[in-house]
Amino acid sequence: MKWWSNRVGVACCAAALVLAGCRDREQAASDELTEAGYRMTADDWFRAAANDQAAVLERFVKGGYAVDLRDAAGDTALHAAAAAGAEKAAKFLLDRKLPVDVTGASDRTPLMVAVMAGKASMTRWLLRQGADPKKKDADGFRPLMLAVKEGRHEVLGDLAAVDRAELDDALLVASLLGKAKVIDVLTSYGASVYARMDDGRTPLMLAAENGHQDAAKLLVDLGANRFAADSGGKTAADLAADAGHEPLARMLRSDPAPEEFTLRTEQQLGDEMAAVVERVEAAEGGPSAPARSSPGAVVSLSGQTLGRRDAGQASTPAAGAPALVMRQFRQRELPLEVRHVEAGVARIAVKDSQRHEWKVKEGEWLAGTRLKVLRIQRRMESGKENFGRPVEVSVVEVEDTATGARRNLIAGVAATAHDPVALVEDSATGKRYIAAPGQVFTGADGIRYTISDVRPNQIVIEETGTGRVQTLPLRGPRG
Repeated sequence: MKWWSNRVGVACCAAALVLAGCRDREQAASDELTEAGYRMTADDWFRAAANDQAAVLERFVKGGYAVDLRDAAGDTALHAAAAAGAEKAAKFLLDRKLPVDVTGASDRTPLMVAVMAGKASMTRWLLRQGADPKKKDADGFRPLMLAVKEGRHEVLGDLAAVDRAELDDALLVASLLGKAKVIDVLTSYGASVYARMDDGRTPLMLAAENGHQDAAKLLVDLGANRFAADSGGKTAADLAADAGHEPLARMLRSDPAPEEFTLRTEQQLGDEMAAVVERVEAAEGGPSAPARSSPGAVVSLSGQTLGRRDAGQASTPAAGAPALVMRQFRQRELPLEVRHVEAGVARIAVKDSQRHEWKVKEGEWLAGTRLKVLRIQRRMESGKENFGRPVEVSVVEVEDTATGARRNLIAGVAATAHDPVALVEDSATGKRYIAAPGQVFTGADGIRYTISDVRPNQIVIEETGTGRVQTLPLRGPRG
């Protein structure tokens, strides 16, 4: 048995040497940590991550620490690095196979933690590493909505570009909370001020009933309609008054300015929308931004042929769709309401503080405006509102004598200053066009398309030959 005793002795010696070597490495790592101002503790592991000390984290790992160590709340060192914007520490942890979407407290990922801390650079970096912007935390919130709730407008641009489906919901929440800076960023990336809740409330209505004056003013400046009503017939001013926010209600109820009665041509609308986009671009780029090649005059998309993209240019918004980007949408309601037409006289209500009502005949002007009544009639019409059945309606045709634009105002239907229009951009050439329902244009591949609908957050186009329908989302001035 002597040979066995010798073998056991050798094994014991080897084990002792290994253990001694481990202790030596741990001691060496501990000594190095002490020199760097850290101790071999869990608290200091997380502190090193937050301080962006990748070299210190390396010494912890040499001392036996696992990269997936969690604190009392359930977060990892990657969460600590994300909250602090510590990219070198985060890279160290990812390189050692810690998942980029590892969940911690409240099921939040490092991306969510970076967003809530307002770390724009870290948010961008994590997205480049493959972090999922559509994961939800324990409360059901995605990173974009967390940014809105926390008022972290700094990180919204990167998130908006990768989570467009939630932009309108995010704007509604931002308006409810009164986050004016968040509203400004969301709308520039494609959130629509025309968005509505299931009960018909718009962002302006939500801001108004919660007393957020700065947010409400910004939304009006961005094109929100203060005369729109919810499903119960109440305007933003009504909701503000009901909630006791009388100063805000007075602001929203102020009498319409003369320009609010203006009828604009498609060309004028296109020029106005292009000016908005250019202002946002200039503010985004600043004085040192490279000059954008001039797109030329804004013209109707109808009859146009889009440019051909070079290899390597961004892909189209939808597979097989033309290279169009939707930048702006407009549909402005007039502060007017046709009440009744009889015996050549039209009764038209004005949505002012006194709720005035005019009685006008053909050839007369609506008092205080440049709108002239051209025709008053009752005629049979069918549409969605009456399920396709023809009904008699009261119609008043008016003309803006300054712009030459004409419009039919119909009793029982919200009076709008123009049909829905959008500003679109050919991503190949940078040229901008006015898009309206019914227009026909040609893609770079020669395929003809018809614009079947223009909505607040998308354009619906139909391939003329096949009838295939596609949607192009609103991307906003920056999107």
